[in-house]
Amino acid sequence: MLSFLLRRVGQSALVLLIVGFVAFSMFNFVGDPIDNMLGQERTQEDIDRLRAQLGLDQPFPVQYFKFLQEAVQGNFGVSYRQGREVSEIIMERAPATLELAAVSAVVAILLGIAFGVYTAIRRDGFVANFIMSASLIGVSLPTFLIGILLIYVFSVELNWLPSFGRGEVAQLGWWSTGFLTETGLKSLILPAITLGLYQMTLIMRLVRSEMLEVLRQDYIRFARARGLGSRTINYRHALKNTMIPVVTIIGLQLGAIIAFAIITETVFQWPGMGLLFINAVQFVDIPVMAAYLMLISVMFVVINLIVDITYALIDPRMRVSK
Repeated sequence: MLSFLLRRVGQSALVLLIVGFVAFSMFNFVGDPIDNMLGQERTQEDIDRLRAQLGLDQPFPVQYFKFLQEAVQGNFGVSYRQGREVSEIIMERAPATLELAAVSAVVAILLGIAFGVYTAIRRDGFVANFIMSASLIGVSLPTFLIGILLIYVFSVELNWLPSFGRGEVAQLGWWSTGFLTETGLKSLILPAITLGLYQMTLIMRLVRSEMLEVLRQDYIRFARARGLGSRTINYRHALKNTMIPVVTIIGLQLGAIIAFAIITETVFQWPGMGLLFINAVQFVDIPVMAAYLMLISVMFVVINLIVDITYALIDPRMRVSK
């Protein structure tokens, strides 16, 4: 297992280097940040001075090596737009995105597994067929349209929930949380549903298909022939083997929730890292864009590593092969 972990860590480091190189290369062709930082009456001397101050006059390999050297130390440079440390800006925005992603993931995983198991066990029932038909909405409609529909129904028509913003937050040291305020909790409901709906339907349909496949296996028939109860067969035998391939998908979807929170945060004006990235693209804020992509890559790599370890723990055959 140790050699497996070391090999995976080495592969992850290589992936991060490649992602950082591609990101830094692409962002250098987005535009010239000097145009947004200086006014119309700028002179060539002002341009040259600011370009030298930001290190943009150096060759690309030098810029990239310096970026990696600073990124390892948690320093992503200074934002071209705000003139502040990028790490400080991300620390301010990270709690909003992580709380939104956490609630969305919990909703998607719990409801996805529960609905998937129910629709597999009661596959001929009216409720199961209704759930499967309704799940097509989460798969078919784009995320931004789901968010707009929820805003129209629950904010405009019913006036139950706020349509934008994070509401009031409470400070727990450097962490700002909306879990401890009423407006913070209300503001979290619609974005969390919007972000987690697609993942929930995907997990539900995968669990259902895997559950139906497992229930057709010979050892399930043998368990029924032995006289075991339906609850024992469904939850102790079938569900456990169903979760082996589902764990991989869940891990990937957790990373996708964080990475693709950009759309949800834009629709609801949620003050997280996704909205920060959109604003950075508009102002050609290369340090913020590169830092965001590197952090998302690190999250994906860590989640995939955890998934591999969990997969080996769930399936004894993986441990034997290793």
